[in-house]
Amino acid sequence: MTTLRTTLTIEPLTAEAFRPFGDVIEASEAARHFTINEGFAERYHDLARIDTSGEGGHTAVSIFKALPRSFPMAITLMERHPLGSQAFVALAPLPFLVVVARAGEAPGPGDIRCFLAAAGQGVNYARGTWHHPLIALDAPGDFLVIDRGGPAAQGNCDEVTLEAGALWLDR
Repeated sequence: MTTLRTTLTIEPLTAEAFRPFGDVIEASEAARHFTINEGFAERYHDLARIDTSGEGGHTAVSIFKALPRSFPMAITLMERHPLGSQAFVALAPLPFLVVVARAGEAPGPGDIRCFLAAAGQGVNYARGTWHHPLIALDAPGDFLVIDRGGPAAQGNCDEVTLEAGALWLDR
């Protein structure tokens, strides 16, 4: 049997396009912001809904050290966190790719979208949103990750394997 090969289109990351999957984290003019610290800082306020308290969880702050991927790249795995949200913010001004599908049943290749997070943007996956593991692009990068810790942490990651060779990313 021959596998039909589909290449994902890489879309720009915007708050409107990403809304079904969670929040875009960025200091944009659309965000509520105000001057603080005697005029020496601008606060971009309440940029994401961090959702980690279900079933006795707590908010955990971690750093992931990601290596860049090679392209073309097969998309063979998607995961979700049913007990909480998960936010990723690059600690250096590096772009990264965000591959997602809506929460619910396990996604098929036609359900998956890809966004390019530009330097200065991060994402917060809503609870249950299917996503591919972190995809760094041009260089190794450190990412601040805010997600759920605490009891039942072992049960907070569901994975689904996609048909090998059916879905690809290329730059």
